[in-house]
Amino acid sequence: MNLQQLRYLHKIVQHELNISDAAKALYTSQPGLSKQIKSLEEELGIEIFVRNGKRLTGITEPGKAVLEIAQRMLHDVDNLKQVGQEFRSQDSGSLTIATTHTQARYALPPVVKQFIKRYPNVKLSLHQGSPTQIAQQVLDGEADVAIATESLIMYGELTTLPCYEWHHCIVVPIGHPLLVEKKLTLKKIAQYPIITYDFAFSGRGKINAAFNANNITPNIVLTAIDADVIKTYVELGLGIGIVAQMAFIPERDTLLRMIDTVNLFQSSTTRIAIRRNEFLRGFTYHFIELFAPHLTREVVTKGIRI
Repeated sequence: MNLQQLRYLHKIVQHELNISDAAKALYTSQPGLSKQIKSLEEELGIEIFVRNGKRLTGITEPGKAVLEIAQRMLHDVDNLKQVGQEFRSQDSGSLTIATTHTQARYALPPVVKQFIKRYPNVKLSLHQGSPTQIAQQVLDGEADVAIATESLIMYGELTTLPCYEWHHCIVVPIGHPLLVEKKLTLKKIAQYPIITYDFAFSGRGKINAAFNANNITPNIVLTAIDADVIKTYVELGLGIGIVAQMAFIPERDTLLRMIDTVNLFQSSTTRIAIRRNEFLRGFTYHFIELFAPHLTREVVTKGIRI
């Protein structure tokens, strides 16, 4: 048994049991990969995969247990490498942040600027995606940290820590009738076409929950993952927008006006997610603290060891 065989297992699962795709990703041959997996199964005395001819169609019950242990072992190997890098070169290396558009566009820029100034020799990468995609990137070891509002707490293999709370707001063109309403209500908002986030992004669940709780069906005519896209279509007069309040920038959004909705929609919480029992480089702790000052090294370490 060797670590390479465990890496092969992991890569096959990553590629949805497609041996050909896994072999390409590993820069090895399909027969060679199949031979290594068969050798491992023979040594363990079990079948890890369900087969239909030469094709893998599922994972056996003992195979699931093997894969879970293999994941932990590979994770620990990565941690060993991180320990060596930390003590060999504390201020150099790489850090990959997986996040959504809203966080990358509006919340992270000042943090990234400070971090790059402090750690010029650290290669910082931002991967954008849906909350589900970025959580999976952290689980697969493709990213060190995930930052998002939705979905992260659904993954038991991840430690999630709250960073900050934020609210939605309404954005409308200059002169819109809602601007002169003395008391804004969900019923009045629902009288207009609405442009807002796709369901998986930026607290959309809180928007739906507010309307549902009041038995109101909003007229949502367009959804997007990007607040800038939403604001563009509001400027064109296609509807009113519901976006994260941080996404409204007065000096840039000169053709729009913002209406506070703090009493209409529940606040949303942006969270940071890290794999459990992860060894983090010193600069990773610093990045997290720059983003959420209350998440000190002590707090984060305690969280990922639970």
